[in-house]
Amino acid sequence: MPTTMTMNPQPLHLDAEFAKTTQFERPLVNSLFTLGLLVGLTVADTTLGTTIGNLGFEEVVLPKPVFTGDTLRAETQVLAKRESRSDPARGIVTFEHSAINQRAATAQIQDKG
Repeated sequence: MPTTMTMNPQPLHLDAEFAKTTQFERPLVNSLFTLGLLVGLTVADTTLGTTIGNLGFEEVVLPKPVFTGDTLRAETQVLAKRESRSDPARGIVTFEHSAINQRAATAQIQDKG
């Protein structure tokens, strides 16, 4: 289970019987795993071999749950870019990554890296 990789023991991610008693009626995928997966899906198309570090995430929005068995795809938009103030040979790019499942529900993050 992805939730065990994040050390999150929340029964909503682990216990199908417990999850049946919630509004979702089945276990949810841990949102931090979803976040990591989304960023990972975008690397090959955006930053592979070019990134020195990720400076942070400005905003993470997870409006819909992700369930085991969902199929996710990623879309990325470049929102801004600029030269680094401390090293003009480098630059800073702000991305917006979206994860879209088969029901067209999305999760979004703004990522400065």
